[in-house]
Amino acid sequence: MTVTTVLFDVGETLVDETRQWEGWARWLGVPTPWFFAALGAVIGRGAPHTDVFTALGHPGIDLAVERRRRTDAGDPDEFDEQDLYPDARACLDGLTRRGLTVGIAANQPAHREAVVRQLFPGVEVVLLSGALGVEKPDPLFFERSLTALSVDDPAEVAYVGDRLDNDVLPAIEAGMVAIHLRRGPWGVIHAARPEAARARLRIDGLAEMADALAGLT
Repeated sequence: MTVTTVLFDVGETLVDETRQWEGWARWLGVPTPWFFAALGAVIGRGAPHTDVFTALGHPGIDLAVERRRRTDAGDPDEFDEQDLYPDARACLDGLTRRGLTVGIAANQPAHREAVVRQLFPGVEVVLLSGALGVEKPDPLFFERSLTALSVDDPAEVAYVGDRLDNDVLPAIEAGMVAIHLRRGPWGVIHAARPEAARARLRIDGLAEMADALAGLT
């Protein structure tokens, strides 16, 4: 089966989230190294990323409320052009020129669709959990994504992400071609796990994508 469509995660796949995490450290009033140390520990034990706030002394924090407070204070938890990985846009544009359908499917609030489309104007479909009503790794997220694509076979679709738990493993279960991107805190830590070998492809940057897909097909 030839891959005709490539879906991308957002955080740590297309967007470097470092500045966003630094913003949370600043908002909570903790040193940035402490925050990233806690985040690494949370990832290492396979806990939800929200556990980092508990580890730093903020159990039960309501992130939706805190995000509104940050926005009202002029410190929004958002990403923009400066946060793109250098290889992100070139990769998506290159795949589009090769005739592939390129889309984005990620755990993101619905309001971020506008900025995602602005950053990547060539993508044909943007599927965000906030709009789909379900988050990865729920199988329904991938089911609804495939329905939106109207493909004949899930094996036509490659899914690219940095996380094994949210991206690679559920994409495999959905019948997609799973590609693990080894960058960012999750990508690096998860790369050492034996389940990483289940990914159809393992890459260290998006500049490798086109040749890697050509090798598959």
